[in-house]
Amino acid sequence: MSGVILVTGGAGYIGSHACKALRLAGYTPVTYDNMIYGHEWAVKWGPLVTADILDGEALDRVFTTYKPEAVLHFAAFAYVGESVADPQKYYHNNVSGTLSLLAAMRRHDCSRIVFSSTCATYGTPDALPLTEEHPQRPINPYGHSKLMIEQILRDFDAAYGVKHAALRYFNAAGADPDGEIGEDHDPETHLIPLVIYAAQGRRPRVEIFGTDYDTKDGTCVRDYIHVTDLAAAHVDALHYLKNTGKSVVCNLGTGNGFTVREVIGMVERVSGKKVPAVEGPRRAGDPHALYANARKAVQTLGWKPKYDNLAAIVETAWRWHESRQG
Repeated sequence: MSGVILVTGGAGYIGSHACKALRLAGYTPVTYDNMIYGHEWAVKWGPLVTADILDGEALDRVFTTYKPEAVLHFAAFAYVGESVADPQKYYHNNVSGTLSLLAAMRRHDCSRIVFSSTCATYGTPDALPLTEEHPQRPINPYGHSKLMIEQILRDFDAAYGVKHAALRYFNAAGADPDGEIGEDHDPETHLIPLVIYAAQGRRPRVEIFGTDYDTKDGTCVRDYIHVTDLAAAHVDALHYLKNTGKSVVCNLGTGNGFTVREVIGMVERVSGKKVPAVEGPRRAGDPHALYANARKAVQTLGWKPKYDNLAAIVETAWRWHESRQG
């Protein structure tokens, strides 16, 4: 089969949006997911293989059956707080799991991988916006696990010729504009859905962690990137690897920072509902601001984000969560 892409974690939030983008670009995405956090309803554009990336025999079967030309690698545990409390779980799944996947790729002569990395590899920023050259000093085991994988990928490129695109995401947000898929985490830790739940009455309130930061209104600033734009960048990265035969590292963000209060205000504007909020102390390890310089992705990958404003992000997220209410 030609045009097959193996998508680990393809039943999750970002992975499922990437599967839709792959299908629209003419590929057949094969979702490989252990379904701990994945959803069967999110797998709509190709087959689902329920298995773990630590299972070498299951990986061999999927490579033998589908012969993918490349891998999009989303499968990872991604809760920062949990990584601090249980680092063994994160290093075993994220790092050992990726080694297991890369070993299977080598066994089956698959030499291109697009890796879901994170701005958490930078840690607390020295300067903003963050460029790809900023020092990488993670402040939690989740960020460390992703940084270790970036190093592993560089070593696999040098030793074995496995080419990679490491995409360092900022805050993925929003939902498929067609309403086919969207965000559904349990537990939910992302700000925009938490604010929407408070507006819907599904949560009693949203908590603002810290109101004394050196920002325009005292609350943390983050860079929110629409999940559909994020998905499109993975297809662009696939094409880059295929056309150039070179590895690449890129930030994926909008370069625009919004405060927690601005997000709450936008949800109120879009929903027409008041969001009950309570102010609390800062959380340990929360930088005051994180936003990207994503020029490299635009120039190198030819990436063109479509939804680069907060209103579009919140509107698609609101429509999705309202449809789930029904």
